[in-house]
Amino acid sequence: MSIAPAARRVPRALDTPGTPGPRPESAASTGLDRLMHPDPRPGAHKVVVLALDGVYPFELGIPHRVLGSADGRYEVLSASADGRPVRTDSDLTVTPGHGPEVLAEADTVVIPPYAISRASAATPDPQALAALSRVRPGTRLVSICTGAFLLAAAGLLDGRRATTHWALGDHFRELFPRVELDAGVLFVDHGDVLTSAGAASGVDVCLHLVRQDHGSEVANQVARCCVVPPYRDGGQAQYIERPLPPAGDTGTGPTRDWALQRLELPLSLDELAAHAAMSTRTFARRFREETGLSPGRWLTQQRLRRARHLLESSDLPVERVAHEVGFATATSLRRHLAAEAGVAPSAYRRTFRAPATPAAPATPAAPAAPAAP
Repeated sequence: MSIAPAARRVPRALDTPGTPGPRPESAASTGLDRLMHPDPRPGAHKVVVLALDGVYPFELGIPHRVLGSADGRYEVLSASADGRPVRTDSDLTVTPGHGPEVLAEADTVVIPPYAISRASAATPDPQALAALSRVRPGTRLVSICTGAFLLAAAGLLDGRRATTHWALGDHFRELFPRVELDAGVLFVDHGDVLTSAGAASGVDVCLHLVRQDHGSEVANQVARCCVVPPYRDGGQAQYIERPLPPAGDTGTGPTRDWALQRLELPLSLDELAAHAAMSTRTFARRFREETGLSPGRWLTQQRLRRARHLLESSDLPVERVAHEVGFATATSLRRHLAAEAGVAPSAYRRTFRAPATPAAPATPAAPAAPAAP
């Protein structure tokens, strides 16, 4: 696959459908390249990466980088839906080495993410659907991020659990109600169809393929070669931002503001209702109408939100964090954080805590002046 800046004309020799550009000699022949990406073994598992218009360059390269590091166990090829160069969502154009006909030979097809709009998400490019129709029955299908929209539009995810980037979850559910979307995981594996979340989760799902096909030892070797962890704790739930809705000046809003200043206290429903000057039944009903949550669930979310902030920004022990945000014990914090983000507090802190800036070396003290004779 060759790459050209989008602002420049792609050479005419590359305009012929299905005609790949020449691979640079240095990339094909250097010892370093062969060390990192050995030639495919005879009978290697053939993976075809389908690049669609607006493809994201980072994710486009993940299958080749990860699967291509498995000591020749995979042959990774790229293809476009019409055999022509493909615009990316960046300022460059890529020319896959193959047209859609190679999809019929694939053992695995990977669909990396591509830029979508509301219209294109609901009705993908007919050429993309036509290319997907070339895939043989039994071929393993893998999507990264928005690639799941194409699989869903083709009806391949109906009645199945799937995932995509968490920020697109609501839009995905609206378009494809027959798909059981789980926006809290890094990938979902049905054996024949795998869907993964956004960006770096493409690395996770490709390492998972290696692990499933060749075992953990090979997957760990590939991870070391790619300088990534062989397995990430938790799912994408730990990356989701949950901003607070505006409290407002009426209804339960003032009581929510009041509660946020006292999260370390064991606030009860009776106390919240008394502050709002309502009966507990009326308060609970109004609270759910305004927030979509019960008061207890809302308090837990706010305590977790503050706990995540403290884990990211302080060195407080987990027990102290739990006390500061109103959980009775560190065990309670661990249980609630695992349920929401899929990780323990210590793992969350390792992921999101900014490394401490090393202290500047102390300036040596000036030598004392010699005593006068």
